Amino acid sequence: MATVYGRNSPPDSEEITSAPRPAEFFELDVPDDDDASALERVVPPENAQPAMKPVSKERQTGILLCAFFAVVITIGLNQAYGVFLNYYLADGSSPKDPFLPRSEVSSKAMLAFIGTLGYGLTWGGSIFVNPIMARSKDPRWITGAGAVLIGVSYVLASFCHKVWQLLLTQGLMFGVGTSLMYFPILAVAPEYFDAHRGSAMGFILSGAGVGGLVYAPVARVLLSKLGAAWTLRVFGLANLGMSIPIVLGTPPSRSLSKRPTLVDVRIAKRLTFILQALAAMSQAAGNLVPLTFLPEFSTRLGYTAAFGAALLAINNAVNTVSRIAMGFIADIAGRQNTLVLSVLGSAITVVAFWLSSAYADDMGLWIAFVVTYGIFAGGYNSLFPTTLIEVFGTQAYASVNGFIYFIRGLGAIWGSPVGGALVAGSTRPQAYVSLIWYDFALLMVTSVCVITVRGLDAVEKGQFKLKA
Repeated sequence: MATVYGRNSPPDSEEITSAPRPAEFFELDVPDDDDASALERVVPPENAQPAMKPVSKERQTGILLCAFFAVVITIGLNQAYGVFLNYYLADGSSPKDPFLPRSEVSSKAMLAFIGTLGYGLTWGGSIFVNPIMARSKDPRWITGAGAVLIGVSYVLASFCHKVWQLLLTQGLMFGVGTSLMYFPILAVAPEYFDAHRGSAMGFILSGAGVGGLVYAPVARVLLSKLGAAWTLRVFGLANLGMSIPIVLGTPPSRSLSKRPTLVDVRIAKRLTFILQALAAMSQAAGNLVPLTFLPEFSTRLGYTAAFGAALLAINNAVNTVSRIAMGFIADIAGRQNTLVLSVLGSAITVVAFWLSSAYADDMGLWIAFVVTYGIFAGGYNSLFPTTLIEVFGTQAYASVNGFIYFIRGLGAIWGSPVGGALVAGSTRPQAYVSLIWYDFALLMVTSVCVITVRGLDAVEKGQFKLKA
């Protein structure tokens, strides 16, 4: 028998504590013929963290609500930009509301870029926000700065009459603000959940659908009643007010050690990482295309702008339920499996219903697309952060997640503007055929990547599990 000396190991726990345990020593008799394996079992690795205190249900509920409403304001408002785009193209340069001169609305791609710039920076700003978070003692200062920028950006946009001015305010300033509010909360939220992490993140990220469901019809009503300038002012002041409790409830990270903000070179060289990054970019680019052009395509079919805004709200409502449901399904069937189902289903709905509705000029097919796309599209957004933990581990999660979100931001920035340039000048729905095929190609690239990652991850772990 050999004697091994070590520190008392903490009791088994699913969470990690913020305070180290006392350095009390113990003796353990280990059989001489198995010293090495026994030693590995009782002595933790150097980078192991002590176990953390369990999180109370009340604390988890508070985190859920704080993160949920942060997503409502940041992602939800981004998803309603299609209503503003449709208004800028149609009514924003009319004598009724001369918000933009007619010469300023000649480029559909530039007007689409306002919304995608804001959306893209929401995610792309992670590469700058993460290092700030690592150095900040109180994340509420970061989310507070974001709340101010979100409110001020829309108020300043209300005084703009040039596209470049809207790019700086409703696009750039808003995107920086949403990124500062989004990441300090969403980056640490998974730390407060374990067994039900998939369903928790599904609920949190369903806030995007709720935000779009609320903002899209409200924006349409306000634009028709008050015009663009006062709608932007109302949104700016309302968002600032709603952000205050979110700022106050911003949770700190529970991790003892400082998490790396840069991706480890060994991870960056892995094919799974490269494919995850490619999937993130193509999905972000393709996912926003239907949301951006949904209201305008509806008018191409001969329906009113108000009806287009209502369809966008319906899509967001379905998307909300889908994100929550996908989270529960993922906890049962496997997160990577559900992720594959989500992206592949999204791609199929584009050609099965959107393309068919353009050729047939058919409203029924278009509504079928709005609903089915809402069902499938939300899965990727809510599940890919949890799959990053499974593929790359908890220690690498912060750095990998931050970089992948940066890549998603880049994809969101160019996806819709390129699509806008592909739309022909005709007023018929068939003018959107090139855009639809472009969107399908982006989503199929995503599907191939996530399916390949699913297989490579099984190979790297040495076993294939049906539930993964």
